[in-house]
Amino acid sequence: MEIVIVGSGAREYSIGLALQQECRIDGIYFYPGNGATSKLGKNIQFANDKEFVDFAIKESIGLVIIGPEAPLVDGLADVLRENGILTFGPSAKAARLEGSKAYMKDFAKRYDIPTARFIQTQDYEEATKFIEDLNLPVVVKADGLCAGKGVIIAQSYEEAKLSVKEMLNGKSFGEAGKKVVVEEFLDGFELSVFAMCDGKDFIVLPPAQDHKRLLKGDEGPNTGGMGAYAPSPLANESLIEKIKNNIIKPTLEGMEKDGNPFIGVLFCGIMVVKDEPYLLEFNVRFGDPECEVLMPLFKRGLLDCLLGCAKQDLKNVSYELEEGYCVGVVAASKDYPYKSCKKELISIKNQSNEDCHISYAGVIKEGMELYASGGRILVAVGKGKSVREATNRAYEALKSVEFNGMQFREDIAYQALKLEEQ
Repeated sequence: MEIVIVGSGAREYSIGLALQQECRIDGIYFYPGNGATSKLGKNIQFANDKEFVDFAIKESIGLVIIGPEAPLVDGLADVLRENGILTFGPSAKAARLEGSKAYMKDFAKRYDIPTARFIQTQDYEEATKFIEDLNLPVVVKADGLCAGKGVIIAQSYEEAKLSVKEMLNGKSFGEAGKKVVVEEFLDGFELSVFAMCDGKDFIVLPPAQDHKRLLKGDEGPNTGGMGAYAPSPLANESLIEKIKNNIIKPTLEGMEKDGNPFIGVLFCGIMVVKDEPYLLEFNVRFGDPECEVLMPLFKRGLLDCLLGCAKQDLKNVSYELEEGYCVGVVAASKDYPYKSCKKELISIKNQSNEDCHISYAGVIKEGMELYASGGRILVAVGKGKSVREATNRAYEALKSVEFNGMQFREDIAYQALKLEEQ
C-alpha cells in the first residue's frame, strides 16, 4: 500500500524514516513535505485540502498520517474518513482538546482529571480578580492554537494582568488569545506522555521530556522545543499507572461519552508534583521534537499500531520497543525564535554510526544542495544503551552538520544524565 504523511517538519520526516523499511509500504508521499523528505518519498503539493482528498481517493491511499495540529483542528481527518480513507488522527471535535485550552480545561473538570485550578474567560476584570487570588508565578494561556507559544508564566501580578490584556485585545496572539485561561502554577517536573488510541483502547509509549527554553540551563525564551529524550528515568511504573488510570482512561471514556471518540495520538503534557501527575495540557498529535526520539524506539510494529488506531482495532496489535534510550538535539537558525533568517547552505559530512541520524525540518532543496530556511532546521538523534551513550551519539551526529548561525543547546537530557551518574 501507499501512505501519505501530512506535514513538513522533523516530526513528519521521522515518521517517514521509521516507516521507510516497512515491506508492506509501496511508497510514501509527504504533503507538502520539506527539502529533505524527498529522499524518503515523494513530496506532493495541492492548492487546497479538497484536491488532496481527491488525490487520496484516486490513488487508493492505504493510510494517511496527519502530523500537525492545524489540519486536525480544521477537520481534515473527518473528510478523509467520510471518503473511506484510513486516517491516523482525531476528528475536528476531538481535536478541540488542543484547539481550545478552555474546552480542554472544562473537559478535565467535568471528568475529574487532575489539573491546576483555573478560570477561562473573555472578561479582563474577572481574570484580574482570579490572578490576585493566586500565588506567584501565574500561568496565562491563549485559548486557541499558537504553534506552542501561547503560554506566559508571569513572575508578577502586573505581568500576568498585562499578558491577559494583550491577549484579550488581540495584540499578542490575534484571535487565538481573545479568550484566556488563567491557572495556578504547579511546581514539579514535566513529562510528555503519548498514548496511541483507537477510541477505546490505547498503548502508552515511553515517557519523554522536552526542553522548551532556548538556552542552556533552561534559560531564555520558550521555543517549540530545543531537544528531547526518551524514556525519561524520572517516570517510574507507579507514576505511569497513575497517568494511565487518572488521565488517559477517563479522557478516552469522556470523549466517547461525548460522542467524539479519540483516534490518533493523545499527547499528555504532565506536571508531576510530589509523585502525583497533573494535566497541564493535551495535544492531539506527536510532539516535536519528542516524536523524533520516540520513532527510533520502535523495534517492530509501528505500522501495525498506526493501522490499529485507524481501524479501531488496537487490542489485536503486536509491537516491540527497544530497551535503550534515544536523545534528540535541535539545531536552529541564528535568530530563532525571535525572527526569520536568510537561507544558509547546509554542509553535511558522512555519518558512519548506524545509531545516529539527522531528521530535517526547516530546509529547502535547490539543485543538489540543502539550505536552512529558518526556525528549527533539524534534529540530531542518537540511540544508546544508556542516556549518556545516546546523548554522545546525538551530539556526534550534530558535529556532521554545519550552517552559518547554527545554534543549539549543549545540555539536552541533563536531568536524566544527573540521575544516571548518581
